Amino acid sequence: MRHVIALDVGGTGMKAALVGADGALLHQARRATGRERGPDAVVADILGFAAELRDHGVRRLGEPASAAGVAVPGIVDEAEGVAVHAVNLGWRDVPLRALLTERLGGVPVALGHDVRTGGLAEGRIGAGRGADRFLFVPLGTGIAGAIGIGGRVEAGAHGFAGEIGHVVVRPGGAACPCGQSGCLERYASAAAVSEAWAAACDDPDADAADCAKAVASGDARARRVWQEAVDALADGLVTALTLLDPRTLIIGGGLAEAGETLFTPLREAVRRRVTFQKLPSLVPAALGDTAGCLGAGLLAWDLLDDDTTDPSYPSEVTT
Repeated sequence: MRHVIALDVGGTGMKAALVGADGALLHQARRATGRERGPDAVVADILGFAAELRDHGVRRLGEPASAAGVAVPGIVDEAEGVAVHAVNLGWRDVPLRALLTERLGGVPVALGHDVRTGGLAEGRIGAGRGADRFLFVPLGTGIAGAIGIGGRVEAGAHGFAGEIGHVVVRPGGAACPCGQSGCLERYASAAAVSEAWAAACDDPDADAADCAKAVASGDARARRVWQEAVDALADGLVTALTLLDPRTLIIGGGLAEAGETLFTPLREAVRRRVTFQKLPSLVPAALGDTAGCLGAGLLAWDLLDDDTTDPSYPSEVTT
C-alpha cells in the first residue's frame, strides 16, 4: 500500500504516523523527544524513528514510504529544508531534510514549521475545510499563527509569516522575550492567563484551565482575568483580519479547550471591534494534537502529487 511518513517533533514528545493516500492513519507511534540529552541526540532519534517507520511500512504494508514530511518548532527554512533555530531543542542550522533523505534511502522529504503544518491540516481537512482563506491561531505557551490561502500556508519571505503573538496590543505593556513590550502572547496565551490567575487567586500552582473553571462557576476575579485576555486576543485578531481578510478564524491550543467559556465572549469581543471589515467565522480547531502529524503527511503527499494542492484533499481522514 502506497504511503508516506509523517513526523511531528515537539519540545517534549514526537508524534509519528504512516499516512495513506486517502489520509488514513495506517500506523501511529509516539515517543519522548529527550531534549535533555542534547541537540545532536534529538536529531539522531528523529533519524532513527523515521527509519523504524520506514521498516514498519516495508513489513506491514509491503513497500517503503514514498516520501516523508516533518514538522519542527522554531525558525524553519522550508525551501532549503533547514531547521534554522529552535531554542527548546538547542538547534542551529540543522540540515534536517538532507539528513532524513539520506537515512530514508533517497525518498523526497518536506520540512515544515510546526504551527504552519498544523494549520495546513486544519485548513484542508479540519475546521477550515472548504475555506479558501483562513487564519489558524493556537493559544498555547505562546501564540503563533498560520495564514492559509488556497490550500497552502504562507511562510513569508523569511519564514516569519503568521507571528500574531508578537503583534503589540498593549503599547508600553509587559516586556516580551522577543524584545518588544505589550505583545499579544503576554496577555492572551495560556501561559499568560495562568500567570495572571495564579497572582489573582494567590495560588502559584493555578493555571489557565483552573481559571476557566472558576469563570464557569462565576468567580468575579477569574472573570476579570479572563476578560482581559479575551479583549487582548480580540484586539490582535481584528488587526489580523483587517490585514488578511480571512473567511474563517480557527482557534486552537490549550486555551481553546475551555470551549464556549472562551468562544462566546471572544466572538462578541471581535464583533464589537469590527467596523468595515467582514466578520469571519470564528471556530474551534478540530484536529487536536494530531494536526501537526496530519499536516506533515499532507506536506509529504504534496511532494508526490500536484493534485494534493486542492483544498479538499484528502477526501477523508481516519483516526
